[in-house]
Amino acid sequence: MYAHRSGIILPALFPNFTWKKNTQAKEIYLTFDDGPVPIVTEFVLEQLAIYNAKATFFCVGDNIVKHPNIFDKILAEGHSIGNHTFNHLNGWNVDDAEYLRNVELCQKTILQYAQQDTTLFRPPYGKLSAAQRRSLLPNYEVVMWTVLSGDFDTQLDEVTCLEKSIYCTEKGAIIVFHDSYKAERNLRYALPFYLKFFAEKGYTFKQLAMGQAEKY
Repeated sequence: MYAHRSGIILPALFPNFTWKKNTQAKEIYLTFDDGPVPIVTEFVLEQLAIYNAKATFFCVGDNIVKHPNIFDKILAEGHSIGNHTFNHLNGWNVDDAEYLRNVELCQKTILQYAQQDTTLFRPPYGKLSAAQRRSLLPNYEVVMWTVLSGDFDTQLDEVTCLEKSIYCTEKGAIIVFHDSYKAERNLRYALPFYLKFFAEKGYTFKQLAMGQAEKY
């Protein structure tokens, strides 16, 4: 049941992926997948601003094209962005060449609309084939998570989503929420309380460094 930690087995199996940040400081790395979309992404930005919190948005390229003003607002408010493919593809279900073309299309879209590049990449559903991993890792930081909030799970109630997300969070944690319509019910409840809880405990919320990607 969500939320859950990445634990020790997955990071050991895939040590070239980023699962958390090595720090003893009271820092949390908030990440949001699947946007930008109207209303939900704007709600997230409003909540982050209350706590002067920074975050990383792993954007779907097609949503950037559809909602460029919201994408611009993410950047204008000091957050970082990452590639989440152009069409939210499951790497296990598509041809490797098709998947990599979709990643590159998202990358070109980010560069076009942001006028800056990023090395950050998160595979939708956390799924990549071995060939996809080999192609992406030389040029991208593949960011996974320490805590998966499970906000997208329509069977998960809001209180459990919040409580498990808090329980699983540790220093340096990378936590995944979703700025999507599917996750909106749980997100609207959990995110404000999550931010408040850790802010009151002296934590800061930081974005991941975007870096400079090269073509593969």
